[in-house]
Amino acid sequence: MTSTATIRATEVVLPGAVEPSGLQVTTRDLPAPTAGEVVLRMDATGVSFAEQQMRRGKYYDQPPFPFVPGYDVVGTVAAVGSGVDPALVGRRFAAVTKVGSWASHRLVEAADLVPVPDGVDAAAAETVVVNGITAWQMLHRTAGVRTGGTIVVLGANGGVGSTLVQLARHAGISVIGTASPRHHAAVRELGATPVDYRDPEMYARIRALAPDGVDAVFDHVGGPGLARSWELLRKGGTLVSYGTAATKDEEGSSQLPVLKLFAQLAAWNALPNGRGAHFYNFWAGRRRKAAFRQRLAQDLTQVLRLLAEGVLTPQIAARIPLAEASAALELAESRTVAGKVILVP
Repeated sequence: MTSTATIRATEVVLPGAVEPSGLQVTTRDLPAPTAGEVVLRMDATGVSFAEQQMRRGKYYDQPPFPFVPGYDVVGTVAAVGSGVDPALVGRRFAAVTKVGSWASHRLVEAADLVPVPDGVDAAAAETVVVNGITAWQMLHRTAGVRTGGTIVVLGANGGVGSTLVQLARHAGISVIGTASPRHHAAVRELGATPVDYRDPEMYARIRALAPDGVDAVFDHVGGPGLARSWELLRKGGTLVSYGTAATKDEEGSSQLPVLKLFAQLAAWNALPNGRGAHFYNFWAGRRRKAAFRQRLAQDLTQVLRLLAEGVLTPQIAARIPLAEASAALELAESRTVAGKVILVP
């Protein structure tokens, strides 16, 4: 059964490289879902670091302006296209979209939907969609840290960082997490040992906590500090770089910092010391669409199960209406919050 009813969608548009206040709220009629598609009514979407870079035109491989941002979404199926099981209507799913989810309704390929367990709050699920997959894959697929190991998580109070801390502790891994002092209590509550990221002696303090080196460092900052992260590793340890936050305000090419990073990681990997340096790319392998979708669904299902079981505590910084996306983006960029800023209908 397909739907022919017209749905009016409210969307937040990023018109160019603007301040958060420059976001535009618009409405349009959503086309009917075609074969294999569904209309997903947004129950929760989030503000990630990707959108903070996109508004500056600094996100690697972002679409040309103007576009609707929104990296992931949790929503309820409102209508289906041909070839899609009508029983999906009324059920809640999560999807990773990269862009387009800051909208009241959107079209999604049914094959990209991952079921959200019954009883899990939409905003809670939203905190672990792209953040949960990223944290799970970096910890278990990229670094492969074993029970009894020790890791360093930079930005342990953030969306990915707080999820990574919880997943690591659940796996029996000790965590040293950097954050500003205002978030140390929250980081401690998650089970990590906090270190002040503003402390000029931060790396020395981490070294004092793990004098023999650590099994992995998860670094979203990049820039000059990446070399210090590399130095924290023990023999056989792994550096996982997953961002270039240090360069987000620099003018010029968005690709140059990433290319420099790749060159540095390759140089470290060439050293004969048993340590590894990796750049985590969420979209790696997407050209093999079926395998990519299968891996994503598998990992997100694991994370959502842990959320449903209470192993993961959702870190919700704030719930803000979609129409106030400018305020949500500003709050996320203020570096004053712990967890993820969530947009709701």
